[in-house]
Amino acid sequence: MQLCTSSAGEITVIKIEGNLDTQSSPEAQDELNRLMDEGSQKLLLDFSDLAYISSSGLRVLLTVAKRLAPDEGEMRICNLNDVVNEVFEVSGFSTILNVFPSNSEALEGF
Repeated sequence: MQLCTSSAGEITVIKIEGNLDTQSSPEAQDELNRLMDEGSQKLLLDFSDLAYISSSGLRVLLTVAKRLAPDEGEMRICNLNDVVNEVFEVSGFSTILNVFPSNSEALEGF
C-alpha cells in the first residue's frame, strides 16, 4: 500500500494505492492521524488505485470519520472500483460515508 498526499486548497487529497488490509491498515491509520494532527480537517480519499479493502481498512475509515466529526471536519471518498464498491455496498459503508463517483464531484461544495 502506498499513500500519496496533495492538496486542493484547504482540502487534503490522499490517493491510496494497493490494498488497505490487515497488514497496511496500521500504516494508513498512522498517516491519516498525522495529517489530522497537523490540522487537516477536510480529507478526500481517492481510491482510483485501491485494489482491495478489508474490514480492517473499513475500520480505519470509520475511525477517521468519527475523529473529524466533532470539529466539523469531513472525509469524502471517490473513485471506487467494482471490488471496493461491492465491499462498501455489502458492509453498508456506502450509506454511512460520503462516497462520490469522481474527484470533481467529491470536491464540489466541499
